[in-house]
Amino acid sequence: MLFPALMVLPYNSSSTPYSENGGTILAIAGANFSVIAGDTRQSEGYNIQTRYAPKVFRLTDKAVLATNGFAADGNMFVKKVRQRLEWYRHAHAKDMSLHAIARLIQTMLYQRRFFPYYVYNILGGIEDDGTGAVYSFDPVGSYERETCRAAGAASSLVQPFLDNQIYFKNQTATPGNAHPTHLPLAHVLSLVIDSFTSATERHIEVGDGLEMYVVLAKGSPLQGLDTIKGITELTSIPGGERMFVIRRNLKRD
Repeated sequence: MLFPALMVLPYNSSSTPYSENGGTILAIAGANFSVIAGDTRQSEGYNIQTRYAPKVFRLTDKAVLATNGFAADGNMFVKKVRQRLEWYRHAHAKDMSLHAIARLIQTMLYQRRFFPYYVYNILGGIEDDGTGAVYSFDPVGSYERETCRAAGAASSLVQPFLDNQIYFKNQTATPGNAHPTHLPLAHVLSLVIDSFTSATERHIEVGDGLEMYVVLAKGSPLQGLDTIKGITELTSIPGGERMFVIRRNLKRD
């Protein structure tokens, strides 16, 4: 009996299951707070798919995850991380610590290294010692703790600005006037707004709305948050860390 030859499809090196959906995320850690922010535009090239696609997600009262890249992978990854955190909460009757969440995310990304989630993640929140922290990840799980990090379509514009304003790179301190180790919350929020406003003016894939999550350490003063318009508190456990979200409009093209 003769068998028909197998049909071999031509290989197309340009074909890929992934898509780049634009947008930008960033996070900044302070002495007793963290700010994690992202715009809400989802696009593909010059085609705007939706003007409200959140990129920043609450995980616990002390941890927030921002994702950017392929939107479908990002949403699925956040869902799986939340599931793992829920299992931990039921097993141990407490939330996972921030550095443990960072290691969990690293493990989950590395497990998929041969067919990775096409997502860049930034985790921000409060450590057990009450300090603000930011962890940045590449799609296959390499990560490090930083003071600030930006990712996404406009990261090449935003990261140098943060390096200058947060790390004080290319700035020379005058005698008796050293650069501060940590900036106050009000200043950090103004830097975040300026970053996204500038990115929106220069980049078609960034815009529409801005969501800024603020996580305060236990017992920290509000530092002026109570006077900001458009702020919502998301705290679920009284007496612990406090979480707020601030929403702003960006330019619509």
